[in-house]
Amino acid sequence: MSKFKKDKVMPRYFIVAVALTVAGLAVIAKAAYTMTAEKDYWTAVANNQINLADSIRKPNRGNILSCDGQLLAGSIPEYEIFIDFRAGLQRLEDGTLWEDTAWVRQRNELWMEKLDSLCEGLHVIFPQKTAEEFRAHLMEGFNKKSRYWRIWRGKVDYVTYNEVKKLPFLNLPRNKGGFCGTEFPARRHPFGSLAERTIGSRDTARYGVELAFDSLLKGSYGIAHKQKMRDKMVYVTTTPPVDGCDVVTTIDVGMQDLAEQALLRELQARDHLMGVAILMEVQTGDVKAIVNMEKSADGVYRERLNNALGYRCEPGSVFKTASILVALDDAVVDTNYVIHTGSGVMKMHGANMKDHNWYRGGYGSINVAKALEVSSNIGVSYVIDHFYGQNPTKYVEGLHRVGIGMDLQIPLNEYRAPKIRYPNTQTTVRGEYWSKTTLPWMSIGYETQIAPINTLAFYNAIANDGKLVQPRFVKEIMRDGQVVEQLQPVVLKDQIARPEAVKTMQTILTHVVSQGLGRRAGSKSFSVAGKTGTAQVSDNVYNYHTGKRCHWLSFCGYFPADEPRYSCIVCVKTTTGPASGGLISGSVFHDIAEGVMAKDVRKVAANARDEHSSFVPEVMNGDVQAADYVLSQLGIATTGNWASAAKGDGAPVWGVSEQQADGVKLDKMTADPDVMPSVHGMGARDAVFLLEQKGLKVHVSGTGNVVQQSIPAGTRLKGRMTCSLLLG
Repeated sequence: MSKFKKDKVMPRYFIVAVALTVAGLAVIAKAAYTMTAEKDYWTAVANNQINLADSIRKPNRGNILSCDGQLLAGSIPEYEIFIDFRAGLQRLEDGTLWEDTAWVRQRNELWMEKLDSLCEGLHVIFPQKTAEEFRAHLMEGFNKKSRYWRIWRGKVDYVTYNEVKKLPFLNLPRNKGGFCGTEFPARRHPFGSLAERTIGSRDTARYGVELAFDSLLKGSYGIAHKQKMRDKMVYVTTTPPVDGCDVVTTIDVGMQDLAEQALLRELQARDHLMGVAILMEVQTGDVKAIVNMEKSADGVYRERLNNALGYRCEPGSVFKTASILVALDDAVVDTNYVIHTGSGVMKMHGANMKDHNWYRGGYGSINVAKALEVSSNIGVSYVIDHFYGQNPTKYVEGLHRVGIGMDLQIPLNEYRAPKIRYPNTQTTVRGEYWSKTTLPWMSIGYETQIAPINTLAFYNAIANDGKLVQPRFVKEIMRDGQVVEQLQPVVLKDQIARPEAVKTMQTILTHVVSQGLGRRAGSKSFSVAGKTGTAQVSDNVYNYHTGKRCHWLSFCGYFPADEPRYSCIVCVKTTTGPASGGLISGSVFHDIAEGVMAKDVRKVAANARDEHSSFVPEVMNGDVQAADYVLSQLGIATTGNWASAAKGDGAPVWGVSEQQADGVKLDKMTADPDVMPSVHGMGARDAVFLLEQKGLKVHVSGTGNVVQQSIPAGTRLKGRMTCSLLLG
């Protein structure tokens, strides 16, 4: 046995160990480099490999529904349709296509035989193109032996896709006729542009509810991989897709349409630039309607931007309510505090503050309540400047306290929070510098930037006894018809001001409409509270220096004033006169409020019935069998000649059981069959039935009930006469 030579072997082991260590360190270093510096590259490579081997299964995007379950936005498939002119061809070993087969010859003969009828069918489905044009187009693809020859240039819906699929030749199996289609998911709005900017875009989730709830609506993708089965490659789903949830909004389709039509009438009548209307439930903050109309270059009003949430401008006199509420909450004034407005013009720190009626001599001495009723600039600005001039920060803090300056944290991406600046005399930015005139002009709605939704939320809080709720656009998340999440109303502030101050403001706002400048917004059927607003605003075209004036007209309030249910704001941007928030926006507010309340009244009246009373429908001459069926379904017994006539046993003589006869109008037929009866008040069906029983030929015009008959009642009938009936 040889002796172990340590001196020679150990150096060799050491060299091997060092080599392995170096190699290991190199592997670790390379791995670290791959995981960091080359991470993006290899991730892309891996994704490409996955895409080659697997197929992504797209889920169905969830629907967006109105508060009563109507579809506002939904996904439906659309198709691009093609024909494969290589279907049925065999590929030889050298890769060339072999067309000389029995089936290919038979298919070509069938193609030429069915081509004319196919083109005629396509012309019926797509009348924009003649049958001759279809023939030339399809023959071009046939001669080229194109694999995917487009039948129609655009996308078609599922119904049209099936209609094309049934046409001659295209109704053959895919591997023979060659008809195929590529499916594309498409977003559709059944109600057209109704609340479109709030619901979202139709192509991608770029704004509105579509974007805000995109993660819930889009669902999750599935994966399928290719697998060979019986000499065919098929996709086998390994991870099924999960369809998106349905989102139930607070939008009421009826109220939305009502608000949109009311605003559009005003915009089109006076050629305004832009209009906004928001309707909200007082207790919950649910936005029932939101309209954003802006005049396009072609003169048509469209929803281009969500100005209700994002158009920040100087709000004008609707802001005066917040100023006076701050003063009432701080108890520096009460409604009896008197302001001497003089002749309608007052110097304030070197600048003239004017009331809207200064050329008529102003309002003289008025109290705080009257100052809001008549929207006196001097009255409001004097109070704020007098009591907060030495400490303007306290006033600005009060504005944030009462909620007019609060960020409402609305999840829609177009929302812009208010900009109410604090006193700052150190800045060099002109728009942020706090001068001596800033406070009085801020108090009447200038020097601030506020979107309509913030103004509405503030007035809604007043209607809600001081509770500020967040405007809510979505109330439920559903999956497969089951509610998976319910979004509760969010209270941002329990009390924006002292209850006494809020109650006082409610009374003042009611007087603004009943006896102030807001009369146009009022109603004879119910009480309304609110405030008008008129402000001169500037943008890139219209500003204070160009001489081109642009006004922001608004009315914000709630109804009914005694038991508030809805709050609403209407804003109009215009360059045409008269520039009056009460006249323009107040009138639109009136139309919306009247329509909403009438809608609710109709619902109640339709269901109003004394359950203990006997309900018997009004019965007139006509089709006895039909009337008998209706009465029997209502549980009303029929007797005597009525029943026999209904069975066809005799002449129709009306009658009901004695216990049901009370209150029933019985228009008895003339017993003589040769005398013309009266059919006034009857429906067309009953009148025609009755007269044809008399042997008359009847001609009917108009709609509704009979208001005129050409042959007077009581006329003796002779032969085959014609009677013309006018319905109205």
